[in-house]
Amino acid sequence: MRLLSSPKTPQNPATQVSPSAHPNSGQNVRQNTCQNALSCPLASAITSVGRRQIQPMLRTLSLCFALGILPARAAAAPASADAPPAASSPVLNAPATSDAATMATPATPATPATPAVTPTTTATPALPPTAPVAKAQKSRVNNARPPVRGDQDPDLVTYGQREDAMQLATTLASRFNLDPAWAQAQLAQARYVPVVARLIMPPAVGTAKNWAAYRARFIEPERVRAGVAFWASNAAWLDAAEQRFGVPAAVVVGIIGVETFYGRVTGNYRVLDALTTLSLDFPSGRRDRSEFFKDELGQFLKLAQTEQVASTAVKGSFAGAIGLGQFMPGSINRFALDFDGDGHVDMVNSAADVIGSVAHYLAEHGWQRGQPSHFGIKPPVNTTERAALLVPDILPTFTADQLTGRGALLDAAATGYAGPLALVELQNGDAAPSYVAGTQNFYAVTRYNWSSYYALAVLELGQAVAAARQAAR
Repeated sequence: MRLLSSPKTPQNPATQVSPSAHPNSGQNVRQNTCQNALSCPLASAITSVGRRQIQPMLRTLSLCFALGILPARAAAAPASADAPPAASSPVLNAPATSDAATMATPATPATPATPAVTPTTTATPALPPTAPVAKAQKSRVNNARPPVRGDQDPDLVTYGQREDAMQLATTLASRFNLDPAWAQAQLAQARYVPVVARLIMPPAVGTAKNWAAYRARFIEPERVRAGVAFWASNAAWLDAAEQRFGVPAAVVVGIIGVETFYGRVTGNYRVLDALTTLSLDFPSGRRDRSEFFKDELGQFLKLAQTEQVASTAVKGSFAGAIGLGQFMPGSINRFALDFDGDGHVDMVNSAADVIGSVAHYLAEHGWQRGQPSHFGIKPPVNTTERAALLVPDILPTFTADQLTGRGALLDAAATGYAGPLALVELQNGDAAPSYVAGTQNFYAVTRYNWSSYYALAVLELGQAVAAARQAAR
C-alpha cells in the first residue's frame, strides 16, 4: 500500500503551521548573538570609529587581551550563529479528563470503535531552562532576553515522555498484534498539534445551517470542470466500478470532488500527529470522541507496520483521513481495494484504487443497484404532521403512501417507488428550508459522512458534472 507517495497537486497553505511563523525563530538567534559579542564598552567603540582608524583600534584591542584587561569570552564569536542553544524537548503533562459536549457532524467516514483507554486532555507548562541557558542569564542579568524557541511551540511538544502515551501504545499493540516496543517508538515521535484540536471543534453555538451556502461551495464552475476532466481520464475505471458494485459513476465522482477537489486538497498534517492529538488530548467543549480516534490510531499503526512505511511520513487531513477519497485508516484496512491489480493499494495517487474503494465502501454500506437516491417533495403544511415525519431524520422509514397520507406532496417519479423514504430537511439560514425524500441510497451516502447536507452536495455535484460532460460531447 503506497501511503508515502505525495499528491501531485499542491496543498492548501492556509492549513499549515510553519515553525518560521514563531517570533523566537533562528533569525533572533543570530541577532542576539551579534549583540552579545559586542557587549563590552571597548569592543562596542570599534563600531563607532571610522574605517581609517580601525587598524590602530584592533592593535589596542589585542593588547588589552594580552594584558588581561578584556576577557577573551566577551568578544568570542560562537561556532555557529545559526545554531540555537541546546535544550531538551518539552513534553506534555498528564492531563485531566475532558468534559463531554454535543457532537457536530463528523468530517470523515465514520467507523467508530471503543478501545478501553481513558481519554485525557492536555496542559503544556513551560519547562525550566537547561544549564547553559541558566548560566547565560546569570552572567548577563541586565541583558535578559526571551528563549530562542518557545516551550509551547507545536513542533517541540512531543508525546515521547508522556506515560499515558506509552500506555496507549502498549494497549494498541496488544489489540492490533503489534510489537509493543515498535508501537511505543512510533508514539514517541508524535507531536501535539494545537490547530488539530481547534479544527475538530463544532461551529460556534448559534451558527445557522445554510444548505444554499453549503451547496455553493461545491457546485461551482471550477469544481465541475475539474470533475469533467477527472471523469474523462478515468472513464474506464468508473465504468468498471459501476458494473461491479452498482454505484453510478456520477456518485463516485461527486464524492471525490467534495472530499478533495479531485486531489487538489488532501491535507498536509502528519496523520500520526493528528490521531495522537485527538486520542490523548481531545478538546473539551463537544462530545468526547477520543475512543474513536484511539481505534483509528491503532488502525494506522497496523497499516504502517503491514506496509513497512514510516508512520511520520504519511500526510492527511486534520482528522487523519488519507488520500483522494479521504479514507480513515480503519476504512483503508477494511474497504480499500487494489482495483488496478498492480499489487498495491494506493489511496493517494491511484485514481483506479480510489474509485474502486469508494464504490466498494458504498456497496458495503447499503447502496442498492439501480435504485434512485432521492425525490423531490413538499412537506405537509400542517406543522404537527411535518414534525412527525421529521422524527426519524435521514433514516428511511415511511412508504410513499404514508408520506402523502400525512399531507406531503411527492414528485411523480416517486409514485411507484416501493422502498422506504425519509423526509430530509435542510436549513437555509433565515430562509425557508429545503426538503428531499431520501431513499436507502441517500442514507448510504451519509454513511460516508454523517450529514444530509454532505450527501445532497455529493449527489448534486455528480449530476452537475454528468450534465456538463454530456453537454461537451
